[in-house]
Amino acid sequence: TAGVKKDIEKLYEAVPQLVNVFKIKEKIGEGTFSSVYLATAQLQTGYEEKMALKHLIPTSHPLRIAAELQCLTVAGGQDNVMGVKYCFRKNDHVVIVMPYLEHESFLDILNSLSFEEVREYMFNLFKALRRIHHFGIVHRDVKPSNFLYNRQLKKYALVDFGLAQGTPDTQIELLKTAHSEDQQGSCLQTNPIIALGNGVSVSVTAPKEIAQQSASKAADRRSSSLSKVQMKQGRGGKEDSVHHSVQRSVFGERNFNVYSSTYQETSSTKLIKQSKMIDVSSRKLVTKKKIISTKTVSNGAARKAASGCPLNLLCDCYATDRVCSVCLSRRQQVAPRAGTPGFRAPEVLTKCPTQNTAIDMWSAGIIFLSLLSGRYPFFKASDDLTALAQIMTVRGSRETIQAARTFGKSVVCTQVVPTQNLRTLCEKLRGTNSSCKRSHGEGTSRSENNTALPVAADKHLQNFQEGDSALEMKATDMKGWDQVPDEAYDLLDKLLDLNPATRITAKEALLHPFFKDIRL
Repeated sequence: TAGVKKDIEKLYEAVPQLVNVFKIKEKIGEGTFSSVYLATAQLQTGYEEKMALKHLIPTSHPLRIAAELQCLTVAGGQDNVMGVKYCFRKNDHVVIVMPYLEHESFLDILNSLSFEEVREYMFNLFKALRRIHHFGIVHRDVKPSNFLYNRQLKKYALVDFGLAQGTPDTQIELLKTAHSEDQQGSCLQTNPIIALGNGVSVSVTAPKEIAQQSASKAADRRSSSLSKVQMKQGRGGKEDSVHHSVQRSVFGERNFNVYSSTYQETSSTKLIKQSKMIDVSSRKLVTKKKIISTKTVSNGAARKAASGCPLNLLCDCYATDRVCSVCLSRRQQVAPRAGTPGFRAPEVLTKCPTQNTAIDMWSAGIIFLSLLSGRYPFFKASDDLTALAQIMTVRGSRETIQAARTFGKSVVCTQVVPTQNLRTLCEKLRGTNSSCKRSHGEGTSRSENNTALPVAADKHLQNFQEGDSALEMKATDMKGWDQVPDEAYDLLDKLLDLNPATRITAKEALLHPFFKDIRL
């Protein structure tokens, strides 16, 4: 198109070194912070080689650009991790040149993949994640469009380290710098409560004794406007935007009441005076101890933080479906939340300050869930906490509450939402059922296994209809989907472990019985 041609001309002008080396053919991708072009390079041998040119927007932070390059050079080039060939810079314009891998759109092939292809896909994804996690790289944006797949050649490539962060022991030097900067800004604070509507009421909030902690912590300024309180999409929010009109997500927009705040007790806290508070759920007066972190902060920072919310203010909206002005005045907790909606782990959605490689494994689990169910995107929510409520309808409210405690969050839900059986859920959505396999010797009828999904989850499955094309599969078209082993759902369960501390790692996943006859 004329617009693309103009963009290509502007790129040549911005980085003139490209003119004599590459012939840019077309734009093949565009995100919030970069554009990707397909180009050919004339080799000395006389052959033309296809390359992918990633042009980073001029406002990208130099440290972030350098860190992305270091991820590509150190970890890339093997085990399905994209490498880098060249890098060009002119003033504030940077172009990263990478090998080009022709690949299919995930949505286009989702319902034509055989079960064996899905198994190979996940195996190769875990190889890539094992590689980057070995170097202490947290990708943060694992999703189908960032894991390129050439179906014919059976080639794979994990791409886009623009959001990558380092673990505390990362081997990527520039990610250590980024990590330390993130830590300086991630002091624990109480998140404001967010009210989004009626329906299932979910609250991620702080026990009363922690409510005063926010007064002594500094963070981003918060608007008192409720519309501005709502969580905004992270950097990777443009996931396959051209396909949104035809994607069949399992979850659409629902009305939830969702709230967020912080709960954490550490050795650096001390008890101070007793104070009375009202337990709204029981309407009884109870006594709690206020806890304030004794972590050292400068007097200036303390005064600045204290000006946001006076220490002597108590609220009574804890564990309720409303928000009070006291909580609205509290400063927001700072924690990493970059990534793409629908793929963020529970600890990201609840703003847990300590996040590690486990968030990538959760995202891989969501990809696996889409592959097994034939639905993409599986989760679709306009904000993080509605996304958490959607996760609850699959993984259960009690389980979510219990897991949240392990990483310092208190979750309250107004009703019990049961955990769903993953096999039943995926077979229902894909249109297969395990009776196809079992009925060969047992005479089990199809109707016995096509029972309705649990009420709490079925209530929120918007796009599922009995007449969906995926439901009427002939035996000859099953491609192995009538014989999905229990090991597949066991692995899925371990990937979607709500507790990041016990979630399966990439190294462990490769050794899972699901891949027992695939060689590393």
